[in-house]
Amino acid sequence: MTHETLRISRQGHLGRITLDRPRALNALDIGMIEGISACLERWRGDRDVRTIILDSTTPRAFCAGGDLRALHALLPTDGVAAVRAVFRASYRLVSVLAGYPKPIVSFMDGIAMGGGIGLGGHVRHRIVTERSVLAMPEVAIALTPDAGGSYLLSRAPGLSGLRLAVTGGRMDGAQAIACGFADRMVPSGDLEQVAADLARHPAGRVLDLAPRVPVADGGWGDMAGVDAVYDAPDMRVVTERLHACDAPWARDDLAALAQADPFAVEVAWRAFFRARALPDLDMVLEQEFRLVCALVARPDFAEGVRARLIDRDNAPCWSCGADDVVPVPQVEACFAPAAVSLDLPVLPESRG
Repeated sequence: MTHETLRISRQGHLGRITLDRPRALNALDIGMIEGISACLERWRGDRDVRTIILDSTTPRAFCAGGDLRALHALLPTDGVAAVRAVFRASYRLVSVLAGYPKPIVSFMDGIAMGGGIGLGGHVRHRIVTERSVLAMPEVAIALTPDAGGSYLLSRAPGLSGLRLAVTGGRMDGAQAIACGFADRMVPSGDLEQVAADLARHPAGRVLDLAPRVPVADGGWGDMAGVDAVYDAPDMRVVTERLHACDAPWARDDLAALAQADPFAVEVAWRAFFRARALPDLDMVLEQEFRLVCALVARPDFAEGVRARLIDRDNAPCWSCGADDVVPVPQVEACFAPAAVSLDLPVLPESRG
């Protein structure tokens, strides 16, 4: 079966959902989200489908995130409610993927960012390659890590997840494994053989025997230095410490923060610590939905998408300037219950 942007196929006991929107780096639109959701529902009760793969037709990207251009176009025509509805459908899909009763294997080969992490980062078996680039870069468009990204970031070692949340920093495959975003690194050239084996044998057996790229320490380097900088009461102190630090990574972080929306950075900071205190992914998704509902209503979201993806001038004009004090009451208001509930599906047989 072929959708416009999805290739859905069966091979033996394997069901395969392949993203096929290469020119957009497989950015997820509502049609793709609904197509994947419908396919998973259909295969849930199909005894002949024992394992499912999520992958891509292009080596450049697994999925670069949500289709932000489409959301930007929705705002002036259909309003904020329509944008929120797309996020709602996306987050419900994340919950289904994470709780699915059959093994799902994601091949996060190439770029996997934002909504791409939501699609591939919560399934039972998460594969990266030497070409993988993972990130939650939402603060650059005035959002906060979402699609379950803040759940993964809040569980990463030390304060590495906090750093990635507020800077939108990128991870290679080894770093993604070290941070809990992936499970195994396989050479990209072996993915098709892994898929062929999954059509004949149980997922656990195949992946135990699959060739792997050796992963050492994750390549994080000065973890103690990172924790010393980010173990702070607020972002103001973090920024002061970064300016006082002469490490190259500190300069990189300052450059990333200079490009991010200051208001979104403050939201991401608080969301990280609150996600740490929440017991499961679904509760974090509920929090993320509240935050996104608030943030897409601010003018900064449309401005961030314009600057990064539409005009590509990379010169957004944020509501809060770099030297302004971010209004804390407005930040805290983002965490208030949303007018529309996420109302996640309850799948008790798959929760473990």
